Amino acid sequence: MKGGNSNFGVLALFLILGAVLGGILGELIAGWSLGGITPFLVKTFPIFDQPPVTINLYIIQLVIGLSLHPNLISLLGVIAAYFVFRRF
Repeated sequence: MKGGNSNFGVLALFLILGAVLGGILGELIAGWSLGGITPFLVKTFPIFDQPPVTINLYIIQLVIGLSLHPNLISLLGVIAAYFVFRRF
């Protein structure tokens, strides 16, 4: 059972890394003109948006929020990361 948990952690790491690299690639190609398809590839789709919550502890103030707005390139990065994980 220990190996299964390890594989899940590595898979999660691969998927997160694929999403981040895909998002960065999407931001890099946002200024390019690829035959009019670029706006479709870099358009973000809001999936989850939690507004920031402020926690004041009088010594330190914490602001915590979470949002998920992937673009098509980042989703393709997740798919590519999954296939790389399955390959190796």
